Amino acid sequence: MSALARWCFRHRLVVIGIWAALLVALAVPYAMLGTSYSNAFSLPGAESAKAQALLQSAAPQQAGDSDQIVVHVRDGSVRDAAVRDKVTPMLAAVAKLPSVASVTSMYGPAGAPQISKDGTTAYATVTFDATADRIPVADITRVVDTAQAARDADLQVELGGQAVSTAAEGTTQSTEAIGIAAAGVILFVAFGSLLSMFVPLLVAVAALGAGLITVGLTSHLMTLGSIAPTVAALIGLGVGIDYALFIVSRHRTGLQAGLPPEEAAVRALNTSGRAVVFAGLTVVAALLGLLVLGIGPLTGMGVSAATAVLFTVAAAVTLVPALLGVFGTRLLNRRQRRALASQASPALPVSHASHAHAHARGRWAERVERRKTLYALGALLVIAVLSLPTLSLRLGASDAGNDPKASTTRAAYDLLAEGFGPGSNGPLVLVAQQGSPGDGPALKALVRDVRQTPGVASVASVAVGPGGATGGLSVIDVVPTSAPQDKATSTLVTHLREDVIPAAERGTGLTVHVGGPTAASADLADIVTGKLSLFLAVIVGLGCLLLMIAFRSVLVPLTAAVMNLLASAASFGVVVAVFQWGWGSELLGLGKAGPVEAELPLIMLAILFGLSMDYQVFLVSRMHEEWEQTRDNHRAIRIGQAETGRLINAAALIMICVFTAFVFAGQRVIAEYGVGLAAAVAIDAFVLRTVLVPALMHLLGPANWWLPGWLDRILPRLSIEGAPVSGPTLAAPAPASAAQTVLVPASAAPTVLVPAGTAPVVPAPAGTAPFVPAPASKGKGRAAGPHAPKSVGVAYLWWFFLGLFGGHHFYLGRTGRGLVDLFTIGLCGLGWLADGATLPRQVRSANARRASRDVLPRANDEVAPGPYRSVR
Repeated sequence: MSALARWCFRHRLVVIGIWAALLVALAVPYAMLGTSYSNAFSLPGAESAKAQALLQSAAPQQAGDSDQIVVHVRDGSVRDAAVRDKVTPMLAAVAKLPSVASVTSMYGPAGAPQISKDGTTAYATVTFDATADRIPVADITRVVDTAQAARDADLQVELGGQAVSTAAEGTTQSTEAIGIAAAGVILFVAFGSLLSMFVPLLVAVAALGAGLITVGLTSHLMTLGSIAPTVAALIGLGVGIDYALFIVSRHRTGLQAGLPPEEAAVRALNTSGRAVVFAGLTVVAALLGLLVLGIGPLTGMGVSAATAVLFTVAAAVTLVPALLGVFGTRLLNRRQRRALASQASPALPVSHASHAHAHARGRWAERVERRKTLYALGALLVIAVLSLPTLSLRLGASDAGNDPKASTTRAAYDLLAEGFGPGSNGPLVLVAQQGSPGDGPALKALVRDVRQTPGVASVASVAVGPGGATGGLSVIDVVPTSAPQDKATSTLVTHLREDVIPAAERGTGLTVHVGGPTAASADLADIVTGKLSLFLAVIVGLGCLLLMIAFRSVLVPLTAAVMNLLASAASFGVVVAVFQWGWGSELLGLGKAGPVEAELPLIMLAILFGLSMDYQVFLVSRMHEEWEQTRDNHRAIRIGQAETGRLINAAALIMICVFTAFVFAGQRVIAEYGVGLAAAVAIDAFVLRTVLVPALMHLLGPANWWLPGWLDRILPRLSIEGAPVSGPTLAAPAPASAAQTVLVPASAAPTVLVPAGTAPVVPAPAGTAPFVPAPASKGKGRAAGPHAPKSVGVAYLWWFFLGLFGGHHFYLGRTGRGLVDLFTIGLCGLGWLADGATLPRQVRSANARRASRDVLPRANDEVAPGPYRSVR
């Protein structure tokens, strides 16, 4: 990281130009191609997917989206001539609009069931020529405008259905600016400098812009839902500001300690920058863990969010040091710059200065240490109370009944429920395939049995066309007595699939599948529930492995995994209370109570494990650094908590503001993510990392840092703290066996005896400023210490991910390859396999070369200027 930071700092204008060129290079094809988001998804093997595929192949005109135009009269009946004269021309006009396949009027020959018993409400069915995600929004808007043009004081016209809901989602307002403004206020309060506030915001916006444009272009290569870029913005903006905040804060600490701007930037990237890369890649790994589930919508959201996080990490380690070079010491406020300029005595070492500042903030850390058991029990009680609603978590899908009261879709939903029963808003679609003409009696018996099934309000059967060589295809519309989101409806779907339909199919060639939006939602909930344990095992195992490698400990990763699960449970409890129980959902303009989105647990778990890992890394890395220096567990925990607490709290407040801003965008699904993530970050930062984690680590004692010897030997080495940080006037003691390099006056004898383990610093003559040893860095003028040997385990880790990356691209481009492409892929694959067999030998050779360079003296070692020269 040091070399990258130094290069970006010295070539800051080049780095800024590269980022500007990257944004332009991405924006040009984006402007030309646009996006291709699609909300269509399939659940391979699910009953609802089979029903949709069968209907699509046999009767494509019936597979398009069907929406409703609902009319309601305040006085009289919809059968009145005055009402008919208004509604009939409107329906005729709608039928002529683009993308409309047909309109079934309530005044047609078979329209009697479309009029309520009291005659005040009726509906017409508008069948489009495509599914909702493939209908142009402009065409849907024309239908809505044409229908609502018939409104007057006595006639209410509302529209409902998936297509109308999709068009309404596109009109929601963007609230990212609210989150950015709130984050700016927090940054200004934390730093007291406009430039220090500006750098994290600029970096986050640049990274988010590049990430979202890339996500939009990716929508042409794979299926991404319309919600994917919003989720990516939600995550990318929060982590982007936080990652830049950590680095800028460390850089400011170096400046205040008297370091030159370049050295402060290098030191910030070599410490906080490493932690940012580690934490960011952990978030990406957790999000890409969704790929193992094979669920289309979740895969798209995981890829989109991971793309945004990758750009934020890249911006943090390249654009941030470039901007630090542009602004220099102006990142400090005026008072801090005056104090630095008027400082007569040499600055305190960084470690001493940070400890001095931490003392003022360490009272809470000392209190937790003294009463660790009490605070641990109190934090667990808070988590337990917040987690209680999770026990009643019910997965499903929101519908128009959860839309805001002022929306036309919510009004249409309520009118249909009032006039035709709650089940009319989510009928089940039974697609029956006859194996032979003799299966007709079995189909009639099935219709009779379904009509007599408890929980069924009405049944209508219609033949839609031939479904094969031997039989026909029929569609049975089943209207439940309960609303689509009610548990009774899900129970009815299960009863039909497991009891009623198998009994009708037995001994016949009849094949029946239960489909429709309500059944598809139930299928998705079942698939998510079934794969939740696998996903948890993948991300928990990966997180524990990474933390074990980083901190050389068994208990630290296990503690982090338990904390992540506790934060997840508590945040799910908040989501259930707000959205499933309805505690405040109407006040927030998010509709009435309903089930939690089926995909939310998996997406939130992926995001939460990544974000929680961020705070765990920044907190424990400082503790681990102190532990390595002092071997005092209580001191390490106390100092780590005191020095990182304020920064973690500020970062958490920023994320809470960003996530909360998305709650007011008007989309219930996004609001669920916003509320859940904001609650999770608040719980994680202010309960777990501030109270429970330090208290438990105090209780566990030195066992926190225990790792079996055999495991220590096989795990690869990975440092996220970077090189040890020393102050500008602090000399590190040399090993007893090492040759001592000292500085002596030019006229002095060239031999100086230095006791073993003593810092080789010779006082300067009176009136001469003391010599400050330059910090070790890579490249020219690097320190004479030996290089750490390269690890075969790390080499194979990189080799594995390279193969995974290549295999993923092979999968994406598996169609349409020519001979040249096949030849290139074959050569690359053979090279990758050969590289895997020769990696151990390559690592041994590289270590041997590095060892030989460490032993031989270098002719380009720099000699300190002035009246001193270096001797050994």
